[in-house]
Amino acid sequence: MRMKKRRKSGRYRGGQTAKRGRRSRTRASGSQGGVGMAGTGKRGDQKKSLVINLTGGNNYFGKDKALRRGNVAPKLEIINLSSIMLKAPGKDGIIDLSGYKVLGEGEIKGKLKIKASKASASALDKIKKSGSEITLEYAASESNKAAKEEAKKENAKK
Repeated sequence: MRMKKRRKSGRYRGGQTAKRGRRSRTRASGSQGGVGMAGTGKRGDQKKSLVINLTGGNNYFGKDKALRRGNVAPKLEIINLSSIMLKAPGKDGIIDLSGYKVLGEGEIKGKLKIKASKASASALDKIKKSGSEITLEYAASESNKAAKEEAKKENAKK
């Protein structure tokens, strides 16, 4: 009867060295792989918990440059004109929609004062037609372009 030969690698498992040579080679501080934030790159799995705790979340790692591109436009929630009427006006009769982009679906009944972060062109038209007022935190890109062109023309004249 022929017996299955025991592999040599199986004899290392459970041994003190486990196929890594001398015991001192893998147990001292010289084999820890760096100090502090060393080795915390994209594939630094052994230090991910440290980095997540230090940076306050999982925003240190990223597959692309989206996390490292500097100023990122804020994510705005969207709200339609039809659902603005459900919001209660705050002090001074102004409906505060900070953090929202107003879209033009629906209609406004009555005159309102609205404060929003952004608004679409169709929403601005409908608001002006109804006689309401809107103030925007972030000016529309078209008006920014027009303002920049006017400033360039004035500078060129001087």
